[in-house]
Amino acid sequence: MNNTRPRILGIPNRYLTLAIIVLGIFAARVYAPVLPHIQVAPERLSHQPLFTLPVIGPFYLTNTMTAMVIADIILLLITFAVWKAVKSGSLVPQGFSGAIEAFIEVLYNMTESTAGKWTKKIFPYFGAITLLVLVVNWTELIPGVDTIGILEPVVEHGNPIEQVTSNIYTLIRPEGGTDSDHAAGFTLIGFVRTLSTDLNFTVALALISVFMTQVIGFQALGPGYFSKFINISALWNVFNKPMGIIDFAVGLLEIVSEISKILSFSFRLFGNIFAGTVLLFVIGTLVPVLAPSLFLMLEIFVGLIQAFVFGMLTMVFMSLATKGHGDHEEQHDH
Repeated sequence: MNNTRPRILGIPNRYLTLAIIVLGIFAARVYAPVLPHIQVAPERLSHQPLFTLPVIGPFYLTNTMTAMVIADIILLLITFAVWKAVKSGSLVPQGFSGAIEAFIEVLYNMTESTAGKWTKKIFPYFGAITLLVLVVNWTELIPGVDTIGILEPVVEHGNPIEQVTSNIYTLIRPEGGTDSDHAAGFTLIGFVRTLSTDLNFTVALALISVFMTQVIGFQALGPGYFSKFINISALWNVFNKPMGIIDFAVGLLEIVSEISKILSFSFRLFGNIFAGTVLLFVIGTLVPVLAPSLFLMLEIFVGLIQAFVFGMLTMVFMSLATKGHGDHEEQHDH
């Protein structure tokens, strides 16, 4: 039996892995890792605004915007690959297209088992949000993200830091000086930063999710859908049914619940991915050899779970919005 081991460029994988580890140790000794500087807001790639809006103000190009463009391009390439496989006439796509088809089929079956007849209305949002968040989260794993960019000075003696726009911060002291002396600081503004570490993106996605939930609820139940928020009939019948005031108060709590969904959606995704990015920075500084690879594998799992959770909750909330309260659903069905 010919038992050949996996090889790359004719070198057995185990020897290649060992060589990479040794080179990593050597590189970490020659070029010591710099200290990370963590910033919540996205970094600007342009000193001048692209344009200025009357109410919002100046609009700058940021590194999360470049990440958004990259994620959109990846999604378009995935769509083109699947379309090409279907166009070829193959009933069972193979390889990458087959994996995407299997993933979409799993999502569709989950939507069908939950939403029933509203599956075709809800599934596009479920599938699109899940795929978008998954691609966005996994851009964190691309080499060069957060680590390749522009160096800019940020520290001057006696003056505050005017613009701290870095993921990696290096402080250069004059010879014989201290940290409090005149110093030149340089910050690395990465060309690309993981989009889901930008709170603007997660809030925008949450607003779309919650807003479309209300739209689908109205399409399913008509004007009666809004009675679960403002139950006027309960107030009219308060003399015949004193507990109606409680029904009205519960409706107001439903409004608070919908607003809280925006906060929950936004900070769950942002917090988990941002924490993963910080973890990679810290581990890369403390243990620059081998350890970051283990946490990168962890981030693959975290990125998948967070994408699925965001999409799944959107699908469940949309499905619940199509369920009527008592006779509202029956009247609309007739």
